[in-house]
Amino acid sequence: MSPRTPARLLATIALFALTAAVGRPAGASKVEKLPFGQAGGKAVDLYVLTDSGGMVAKVMTYGATLTELDTPDRSGDLGDVVLGFPTLDGYLAKEPYFGATVGRVGNRIARGRFTLDGHTYQLATNDGPNHLHGGLKGFDKVVWDAEVVPGPAPSVRFTYLSPDGEEGYPGNCRVSVVYTIANSDELRLDYTVTTDRDTPVNVTNHSYFNLGGAEKGGILGHVVALNADRYTVVDATLIPTGELRPVKGTPMDFRLPTAIGEHIKEVGGNPVGYDHNFVVNGPAGQLNLVGSVFEPNSGRAMEVSSTEPGVQFYSGNFLDGTITGKRGVTYRQYWGLALETQHFPDAMNHDNFLSDVLKAGTTYRSTTIYRFSVRPTGQIAGGKN
Repeated sequence: MSPRTPARLLATIALFALTAAVGRPAGASKVEKLPFGQAGGKAVDLYVLTDSGGMVAKVMTYGATLTELDTPDRSGDLGDVVLGFPTLDGYLAKEPYFGATVGRVGNRIARGRFTLDGHTYQLATNDGPNHLHGGLKGFDKVVWDAEVVPGPAPSVRFTYLSPDGEEGYPGNCRVSVVYTIANSDELRLDYTVTTDRDTPVNVTNHSYFNLGGAEKGGILGHVVALNADRYTVVDATLIPTGELRPVKGTPMDFRLPTAIGEHIKEVGGNPVGYDHNFVVNGPAGQLNLVGSVFEPNSGRAMEVSSTEPGVQFYSGNFLDGTITGKRGVTYRQYWGLALETQHFPDAMNHDNFLSDVLKAGTTYRSTTIYRFSVRPTGQIAGGKN
């Protein structure tokens, strides 16, 4: 954890971490492999990771996608806290990256263009004028290989070889992401990437969280704290201008726990809401506290830590009620939130941003940990005190 983490934020995050073990089912840790359909003529498998403490994560080989994550509420009852679909068909249709591993470059690249080693590359513009989440067929739309990782903790490694020129990117790029349930209350994601040519890399997970359970309503009442003093200002197409602006005195200030809905109308945008990169306090490459989310009704809390320098906080602005997900729930605007740990968007086009270019022959490593807990009683109020 960074020495720059404010003491008041640490104190409030500590409140989030009070756990209640009452009613948590006990059993053996295990990994099961189940058939989940076909995509592009390839078989898709679903891996079910179950921890002895009762936590369950389901990840499929299509997009190395987290389809379900079950954690207990304050009564000890397990509930699914991520949005998604009950079958593969939903993921094969046009959908907003629910739970997917996105890349080769997650987030946006302005006009789909960058220059590297004296050559200008033009990528697909699949988000208005910009490139988004790896293009028309990014890592989220391919079938990955998978293998169970031996050991006491439930763990599965997903691997994919992105060939030179795929979606316009240079270099043969070998990617792996390991999903592990650790310490009975953590979902850990470890990424490793190698390449034989210099190429930009920014791989992340695009899960939409709803700690109250999507069947119970939206996320505007979720209380968020972010360990970030600055954010990247964006233009009308959500491309960073290059300015790193202090959050103080703006609706972006989540340095103390604040309900998502408290200032969301002040953010602007079309549609209105949060879809911004925050600059995580602490040295990049070290495991720093990113922030926490608390849902008062269920008592669930989630703490996020990562080695990445930024996090995209997204409040589900583009969900519009046209998608029906698990348990027949209609996903409306603000029905899920994402905390996508990452390098800054459009980093290769901004000299003042940490570079996301992976040099040939070197290795990209990144870790993100989601730690879940519950508060036995009471709640943390939104707002800054």
